[in-house]
Amino acid sequence: MTLEARMPNPNNKMRVCLTLDQREQFEAICRRQSVPAATMRRARIMLLADDNQPGGCTPDHEIAAEVGLCERQIVRIRQRFVREGDKALERKPRPTVPGKLDGFAEAHLITLCCSSPPNGRDCWTLQLLCDELGRLGVVESVCRETVRQCLKKIPFSPGEPRGSASRRATGPALSPAWKRSWTNTKSPTTRSTR
Repeated sequence: MTLEARMPNPNNKMRVCLTLDQREQFEAICRRQSVPAATMRRARIMLLADDNQPGGCTPDHEIAAEVGLCERQIVRIRQRFVREGDKALERKPRPTVPGKLDGFAEAHLITLCCSSPPNGRDCWTLQLLCDELGRLGVVESVCRETVRQCLKKIPFSPGEPRGSASRRATGPALSPAWKRSWTNTKSPTTRSTR
């Protein structure tokens, strides 16, 4: 008795048996060029793991070598197909995590940014904003990256004059003489070679 004959076949637990329609659908996916690579790879795995194909199913280690994945990933994809059906070709949706800063906290953050910084500081830093939001009880705790991403969404910068939270500069803009000097020249500055 050989070693392969004595070892249990892990494919027996979760066997893939494709119908003719499924097989045609997966073959069509593999032929198309406008399919995501991961979807095409999963379709190829299902075709190779099919028990109904001539010659039986291909062992997982051979499938892994052919598609470029590890054997454990092949087992997972096959198991997911047996449990969920054709949904196994698509990516699993990632769970959404609610953000730490909701609209109320974002409003407090913007108000805080527009206010004067604490004594001894010239401007607000991300860490100072995080600490102040926690001290005020707006959030229990928040990291600097969350504050940075929230401030990045704001279409203005509190320190720039174009932002709605800042006053307009009262000085004159460009002087009219400067504007005239570059638009109205009486003589050309370079001579033509023609």
